[in-house]
Amino acid sequence: MNSMTGYGKFVVTEQDRQVTIEMKSVNNRFLEINCRVPKSLSVVEDAVKRAVKKHLRRGSVDVFFNYENNSPEGKVLTVDDALASAYVEAAKKLSETYGLENTFTVTDLMRTSDVIKIDSEEDDEQLLKTLVEKCAEGAAAELSRMRAVEGETIRDDLSKLIGNIDSALSKAEARAPMVVEDYSARLKTRIDELLDGVAIDEARLANEVAFFADKADVNEEISRLHSHIAQFRAALDADGQQGRNLDFLSQEIGREINTMGSKSNDTELTNIVIYMKNELEKIKEQIRNVE
Repeated sequence: MNSMTGYGKFVVTEQDRQVTIEMKSVNNRFLEINCRVPKSLSVVEDAVKRAVKKHLRRGSVDVFFNYENNSPEGKVLTVDDALASAYVEAAKKLSETYGLENTFTVTDLMRTSDVIKIDSEEDDEQLLKTLVEKCAEGAAAELSRMRAVEGETIRDDLSKLIGNIDSALSKAEARAPMVVEDYSARLKTRIDELLDGVAIDEARLANEVAFFADKADVNEEISRLHSHIAQFRAALDADGQQGRNLDFLSQEIGREINTMGSKSNDTELTNIVIYMKNELEKIKEQIRNVE
């Protein structure tokens, strides 16, 4: 089981060039890849996306990319001759106008803003692609590893929560037969009070209790809940992407719990239903982050 939340970073340095790729992911129904690649390097974006798709199936992934070419031949110095000439003439004019010594040197000129520009030569596209593919593969693998670690934590939490629901269901199963017995006893006591010693129509009482028992019967819901819980646990132990399957099962579990609640006319059973609903909400919150 994998979480959809994670972070991965990888750095590749070869031939005086360095590529750094960072990947961050959060939950999403589908796989969405957002590459923050400089426009000048957009040629490598497909390589990054292929690496992500190889490791992930769902989630929103932000990819941050940095590239440095530190090779000597990768830098080109360009002199703005017109601007340099203008600075030299300005220095000469100031010297003549104000009678000052002209100490303006080449070093001063090189330090002057925008006279010399450092540009990067067009890079070796094939080499760049190779470096990016290697780096993207490393970052995606690290992101996947972290999502797997987080997924195990989620699996443990879900296992505990579904266990809580299962324990509560056992209590509901034990309580359900008593609900009818308690109703029958309360009804008989109430009728005795109203009739004040007059004989009770046992057949009528039995019919009333039978009607209540049919209306309050939750055996089918309990049986289906046992089945859904077993399937949920099997999904937790299964390999691969189980997020959608777990989401479906949690919806089915919720449907049966709600039906039990609507049938309940018993305080203890109602409290059990409320507890199961609360635990199920915690499950749904966790499942939103499962791949």
